[in-house]
Amino acid sequence: MDVADAARGPASFLSEFYTSFWWIPAAVLAAALAIKLPTIIRLWTDPLLRAVGGLLLLACAVFVFVAPSTIAWVNRVTGVPNISAPWVYSLLTAFCGSCLVLIIAWRDGLSERSAASRRATRRVLSAYGGVIVLLWVLFALADVPVERTRDLDTYYANTPFMREEILLYLLAHTTAVLITSKLIWNWIRTDGLDAWLRWGLKFLGVGYALNLAFDAAKLTAVAARWTGNDLDWLSLNVAPALACLSAVSIAVGFILPHAGQYLHERWRLRLAHHRLRPLYLLMRSVHGSGVPFVLRASPELRLTRRETFIRDVLLPLARRTDERLRERAYDAALGLGFPPERAKALAAAVAILDAVDAGPGADGGDGAHDPDTTDLLREIGALSRALRHPEDVREVRVRALAPGDTVAVTE
Repeated sequence: MDVADAARGPASFLSEFYTSFWWIPAAVLAAALAIKLPTIIRLWTDPLLRAVGGLLLLACAVFVFVAPSTIAWVNRVTGVPNISAPWVYSLLTAFCGSCLVLIIAWRDGLSERSAASRRATRRVLSAYGGVIVLLWVLFALADVPVERTRDLDTYYANTPFMREEILLYLLAHTTAVLITSKLIWNWIRTDGLDAWLRWGLKFLGVGYALNLAFDAAKLTAVAARWTGNDLDWLSLNVAPALACLSAVSIAVGFILPHAGQYLHERWRLRLAHHRLRPLYLLMRSVHGSGVPFVLRASPELRLTRRETFIRDVLLPLARRTDERLRERAYDAALGLGFPPERAKALAAAVAILDAVDAGPGADGGDGAHDPDTTDLLREIGALSRALRHPEDVREVRVRALAPGDTVAVTE
């Protein structure tokens, strides 16, 4: 087995993966576009979001039309052998232009675009639009009668005009990927980035690095044909697999910052809702019923309704709390070694439980010790967390009760 045969082993496996599962990167890219689409539509005037949307749409189109079955279908429908070649090359070139437009949008961020930015965008669109036009002109001049669904680049590498077309699209793609890669890796090294954005940029950086490897494999295989050698396996097997992995990495890079922040926010809301459960159950025992369950309520609405219910029931209780008991409970908690914030929450829990046990007819306040309802209503999260540890509350309450108090300690 020679070196080429050895290389063909794993490369053939990668090629089969690409041929059988070419829809995977297309599906991942489509998912990324679907996730971004609502934001893109809502903030259509933002050039960054428009550029991201255009790039993802073009990347999806590339993987749909680069599939061998789609190539054969397009050739058959149009009746022109290999017309899929300039079409796919045009999509790739448009993708390159989209990458550069995205760079310009990133550079300006969300601020109003400058005149220089608009000029740069126009230059990119003009340059890559010109490349696309030239690709179709070269194809019209070339003689490519034999349909090739997978190895057109190497099969026609020495054909006049088609040779120039292949080189043109590869150089245009390489130039855009080099510039984009440099920007991304420079951005990753800057300080103050959100963690989700940093990880998204890392996946983008890997994706564009794989794109460079794709270009290197293609150019090497084509150049080998020019010199009379055969390295077609690089174009047939390695390059498609690299393109597949690159597309998945780029899609994840665009999905991760948005989806990560979204899931983190959902988790934060659900966690806050769950942490209020001890206090909610206590208030429900006082009120006699809780918040009605709504099947389609969003996490934000569920949290807001639980907070509102707790505060509505807690307010009359807070007005009946014994402030002297709360002060003694605070001192007792400090004496037990709890930090001040924790001691404050435990003292509030003791005062609230005392008001619940005393019943609605009791009045714990007096002229000198008005109940601090503001603190109790504001710190419901800390109060609920304190109630999660009834043994701590019980110990503080035992120490805080004066010898003359008649309130029984809840066992």
